Amino acid sequence: MGKTGGRADFEWVYTDQPHTARRKEILAKYPEIKTLMGPDPQLKWVVSGLVLIQLVACYLVHDLSWKWVFFWAYGFGGCINHSLTLAIHDISHNVAFGNKLAKWNRWFAMWANLPIGLPYSASFKKYHIDHHRYLGGDQLDVDIPTDWEGWFFCTPARKVLWLFLQPFFYALRPLVVNPKPVGPMEIQNTVVQLLADAVIFYFWGVKPIVYLIAGSILCLGIHPFSGHFIAEHYMFLKGHETYSYYGPLNFLTFNVGYHMEHHDFPSIPGSKLPQVKKIAAEYYDSLPQHNSWFQVLWDFVFDENISPYARIKREYKLSKNQTERN
Repeated sequence: MGKTGGRADFEWVYTDQPHTARRKEILAKYPEIKTLMGPDPQLKWVVSGLVLIQLVACYLVHDLSWKWVFFWAYGFGGCINHSLTLAIHDISHNVAFGNKLAKWNRWFAMWANLPIGLPYSASFKKYHIDHHRYLGGDQLDVDIPTDWEGWFFCTPARKVLWLFLQPFFYALRPLVVNPKPVGPMEIQNTVVQLLADAVIFYFWGVKPIVYLIAGSILCLGIHPFSGHFIAEHYMFLKGHETYSYYGPLNFLTFNVGYHMEHHDFPSIPGSKLPQVKKIAAEYYDSLPQHNSWFQVLWDFVFDENISPYARIKREYKLSKNQTERN
């Protein structure tokens, strides 16, 4: 049932991630990039607008037939919810209110989380920091698929199934690879989310709840937006573990496509990452990049050399204190 062709293991390397060194080099040459760091004053308004649009949509779908609930969940609401997950990604770096108001960022992420239908933001924050700190780290970076995923999802049909089930793997993989105790923020996130769902259900019934949750699951699975999950770190060219995409879908996804720039400067809001590329163009123009997230999904499915195994992994030696924190 397992491997039938293509890769049989991850790409193991014994070098540090490239972003640390490139960050130092770029800042030495272009210190003005530091002025781009800090909060984005527009982010809270854009995110709040998307949340309110989804609230109105909940009212509009509550009397629709089920087929139209799912139609609008995939074609409209899910797109907004996917965008909100990427807003939460931005907020996890404290770019909504700045580092001095870290708790405000956590609470605002819970507000952005409401249309997604399921609690997400607090756990994402905890694991996403590890993704940056230990990029590709064995048993540390839960963005890396498990060995079983790489072994089993190796044919076009199975890879399509894996893409469809991707939201579930992202939710459950941390519990297997690097389980962490539940903290107060995750409890708050869950309580707030359940209360919001209960209020929507009380006023408009179950259809808006299905609209929100189904939209989140469907559009985090097989959907053009979801190409970014594969495009960001899957090894399309040997030795390269992070890729950017500079196409129009960035407008709807908080510039998550500027992913090399983001890993080089995670404290710069997504709205300002194009300025990083413009200032330090010689560092990015020559690196491999993607032109289409749809093409990324197509290549992932039909190229036998690209599978869940097509990720760079490395071992990190942690101190005792670091091990206890993780």
